Amino acid sequence: MVVDTGKCAAAKTVLREALAACGGNTKDKAVITAIENLQALNPTTAPAHSGSLMDNEWLLISAPNFPQGEQLADGKFAYTLGRLAFNMFQPTGLKVVIDRVLQPVFLLENGEQRTHDIVVEFTTIDESVPQLAGIVRNQGICQPMSDTVLQVQFTGGILAPQTSTNLKEWKAVFGEQGKPTKRSWKDSLMFGFLKLMFGLVPPQAMNQETGEIAFIMNRSPKGRLEILYLDEEMRITRGERGTVLVCERQ
Repeated sequence: MVVDTGKCAAAKTVLREALAACGGNTKDKAVITAIENLQALNPTTAPAHSGSLMDNEWLLISAPNFPQGEQLADGKFAYTLGRLAFNMFQPTGLKVVIDRVLQPVFLLENGEQRTHDIVVEFTTIDESVPQLAGIVRNQGICQPMSDTVLQVQFTGGILAPQTSTNLKEWKAVFGEQGKPTKRSWKDSLMFGFLKLMFGLVPPQAMNQETGEIAFIMNRSPKGRLEILYLDEEMRITRGERGTVLVCERQ
């Protein structure tokens, strides 16, 4: 396939500008048009099999797609901790702001699957606790289903402090894992469903040395992820529910 690098570069610039103008919303008409134009110029014919292009650490430049978020005046997005990881980590109602979302994609030792972790760096903004910087890592794996589609499944998650965080303060806020917590009937129903269907093993205790807390998903569901565009700089994907995410290589 003959690729016009000048057209690709111009189309990526248009997409970046469109995302910046609408707060990263990939449902915005200008963004949709920009993605469609770029997709038509895709230089990679079989992106799901293009390991050398897929492998790296990717930075999300479109808006996060976690449920029930709120965009703040500075353009960042705020959520409760529970919305970042299946309500697995307590306190689920703690308010946090997302600083950035990364996705490291690297080949696993079996030579067939790749990592598909979603790494969310956040800072607490809840007035009831000190300001703490942490990471939620939703762990996943992926492998090709076709030239353009990946099969994706999540296997668990980790909550951990960032290196700058005071570990004593972190333990005071997040140390009470595994205790009964008050949930809405809707959240309780969803938690029970996830536990039954997907073999969720909730976090039981914190690692006292690192401050890490983990949960496991023993029967993780398999999903599909279509790669709309992939080159040396940018990756655009669309999930089963139609959610489009735009990432740049780090």
